[in-house]
Amino acid sequence: MTEILALGGSGLDRAATLRAEAGALLAQGRVLPVWRGKVLVQAGALLRLEAGSPVLAQGQSTVFLGLDDGTATFAQDISDWSPEAGAEGIEAGFVDASRQTHPALDADAGFVELRQVMADLTPRDAELAAIGKALTQWHRSHRFCAPCGARSAPAMGGWQRDCPGCGAKHFPRTDPVVIMLVLDGNRLLLGRSHGWPERMYSCLAGFVEPGETIEDAVRREVLEETGIAVGRVEYLASQPWPFPASLMLGCRAEAQSREIRIDPVEIEDARWATREEMFAAIAGTHPDIAAPRAGSIARFLISSWLADRLD
Repeated sequence: MTEILALGGSGLDRAATLRAEAGALLAQGRVLPVWRGKVLVQAGALLRLEAGSPVLAQGQSTVFLGLDDGTATFAQDISDWSPEAGAEGIEAGFVDASRQTHPALDADAGFVELRQVMADLTPRDAELAAIGKALTQWHRSHRFCAPCGARSAPAMGGWQRDCPGCGAKHFPRTDPVVIMLVLDGNRLLLGRSHGWPERMYSCLAGFVEPGETIEDAVRREVLEETGIAVGRVEYLASQPWPFPASLMLGCRAEAQSREIRIDPVEIEDARWATREEMFAAIAGTHPDIAAPRAGSIARFLISSWLADRLD
């Protein structure tokens, strides 16, 4: 059932053997512009531009994403472009709901936060957007060599950065994060982080630490955040999550204790919720719980549990 998860799994041909010569494919390819982490959409679809589009005039860090139905497809960071005066500005908060338009494009085309549209995009568009967002952000934040401090240069179609100073080669990072469906019979353990929208609760989650297994990370995170001891842990599904560079590892876990004792530094609140309460939350009728957004692995895990699709 993982096909309903957004941002990955569309079967994109990443064409790794073409990365060394990807630059030669750019003139006949299509480019997805990425502006400060936002992707360009029009009429509910990811917009692909020709390489000579004026939208890309201030672009940098062009990366080869692969072959989309045989067409070489790239992403390009255009974050140095500034919207014209009076354009809608970036919004602070959990999700930026603002939309920026470019004067060289139709008015109904705009740059939007990927989390706002990920569930509406086709699987292929969502996967391309996730790769493009992750890679352009990595280039923007990893311009210098960690061992020697020299400015590194993109290589291999944007899937590598090479240091001219010490010869080091750098590769995009992905941080593993466990996200847990912690169950106690007919109840699910939910958590709420500081700064989340009103009433929003989700599955507990946390980064895997060095030298730690997925199972141990699940047990440690749940215990640290809520004081709940966890026994059996099973892997269920994964989702790329380029916010900024994570891979979400969805697991089911069996609670061995019941009393919640939250760490107020880690989370704002935690609670048990019954199946009936979660049905109401998904339907939008629960007075105290708002479900995770559609397309997220948290929503997938909860919906699969409610539909008895975990086994």
